[in-house]
Amino acid sequence: MTMTLVAPTVADYEASADLAALLVRTTQDDALSLPAEQLRLSCKCAHCTRARFDGRFPDAFPGIAITEIGDLGYGLNISFSDGHNRGIYPKPYLLSLAGR
Repeated sequence: MTMTLVAPTVADYEASADLAALLVRTTQDDALSLPAEQLRLSCKCAHCTRARFDGRFPDAFPGIAITEIGDLGYGLNISFSDGHNRGIYPKPYLLSLAGR
């Protein structure tokens, strides 16, 4: 008998009631919570990458909230209360941020 391991993928997602976290359910029924601040700090868009390179990227985003989530199929476009809406978070990247 051969056992095949299947990596979890994102099955469903939503913002928490207080908008302070992204709640993710995987295909393996794991329930994960990613804080909005962690997501904002982990943005890899060109704007944030350049700000990090130039030393202008903040160390924290206290009180940041998720304002919108767009599903692009392969990832999520997450908008934040500071007006930032350029970040695309591939679903495997989201799972890696959650330690999966």
